Formats: sequence, C-alpha cells, structure tokens
Amino acid sequence: MALAKMDVMTVSPAAAERVRGLLAKAADGEGLRVSVEKGGCAGMSYKMAIGAPLIGDEIIDFEGGRVIVDAGAVLYLLGTRMDVKTDQFSSTFVFENPNQTSACGCGESVELQPADPARLAAG
Repeated sequence: MALAKMDVMTVSPAAAERVRGLLAKAADGEGLRVSVEKGGCAGMSYKMAIGAPLIGDEIIDFEGGRVIVDAGAVLYLLGTRMDVKTDQFSSTFVFENPNQTSACGCGESVELQPADPARLAAG
C-alpha cells in the first residue's frame, strides 16, 4: 500500500491572499520562496524571498499563488501551517511549526529539529 503524499506545509487563506498580493508583479513561475537559515539567538530563522523553484524544492500551488519550500528546509518545515498575523500597524507571516522546540524572546529566531515523517503521518 502506497503512502499518500503529505504536503510539506499548508497555507492559510489569509496567507494565500498575502502571497497573491506579493506575487502580483512577479515573473511567471516565481513564488514566495521559504527557507530556514542559521542565525539569531535561538539558532535558526525563517527567510522569505520572491524567486523561482530549484531542483528538489517543494512547490505548493494555489489559485493565483505559489509558495516554494527550499529543499534544505523541507525536514524543518514538514507539518507547518503558514498564516498571517495582522495588528493595527503591520501584517506578518507566522509559522505554526510542530518542529519548533523553542523561540527567542524577541521572536526573530527559533530552535528547530528535523521532522520525523513517520511521527507526523501517524498523528
């Protein structure tokens, strides 16, 4: 019996709307590229940029938008929900990540552990 392919990350309707707005002037095939990089007081931070997919990246297409998960970030983002937090003066992407073990006090970086796909599939 084959296992069903699980999306690396889900995108909330609010995040999808924000992505569509960001991509309004992007070239065909480009998307919001999400990756993680070492840095910050907790060890890693999320990085986003408009770009084209590379070999090995995971692509999440939805009506009018695209999120590209960097191949090197897949295990850190598996099971994550991307959303938008809006307050009176700003709108920010937030990540509800089951692989996050802690975050710094300033909210700029997180500690992530690679996902265990078997654990996520069972849950």
